Amino acid sequence: MLKKSFSRLALECGTDEAGRGCLAGPVTAAAVMLPLTFRNKLINDSKKLNEINRTRLRSVIEQKALCFSVQHIYMEEIDEINILNASIQAMHKCIENLNPVPEFIIVDGNRFKDFPDVPHECIIKGDGKYLSIAAASILAKTYRDEFMMRIHEEYPMYNWKQNKGYPTQEHREAIKEYGVTKFHRKSFKLLPEQLELSF
Repeated sequence: MLKKSFSRLALECGTDEAGRGCLAGPVTAAAVMLPLTFRNKLINDSKKLNEINRTRLRSVIEQKALCFSVQHIYMEEIDEINILNASIQAMHKCIENLNPVPEFIIVDGNRFKDFPDVPHECIIKGDGKYLSIAAASILAKTYRDEFMMRIHEEYPMYNWKQNKGYPTQEHREAIKEYGVTKFHRKSFKLLPEQLELSF
């Protein structure tokens, strides 16, 4: 059973991102504030859940949360400010959109930048320890997957509906064969033989 709260404050939000290691598509973050009375035994790190359960839990989270926000940072900005900064910026944008304003922020991972006037704690593997971070990981993953399914229709040869932009062998082979799209992150090492790509 995941823990409800780190700070024991009523207005604590959890935040997480999805898609940091992808070659294509946005990095997507979510921030979620759950009531202290919230209980759900199924919620866990989104990577430990199958697609059906993630989708079901997303609607539970959205209905029961005090508030939540999901934000994408797109490829051009990732290339401009780097993936770590883009991930943190996406989380900050989510937190800015929460109402009520959180009293405390818990962040999955070990890197974050201070959010104005709200203390935070970074928690390694927090998505497997705290309910609000796990809930944020589910929202970030499902919203990002939806985005990748949509752009798959435009570029089916990369099979993004399956690999979601991650660097699978199939995805790299497609980049080698068909080149790079507007959805690829140009600052990432898209192929081992990077010199073969021309933008």
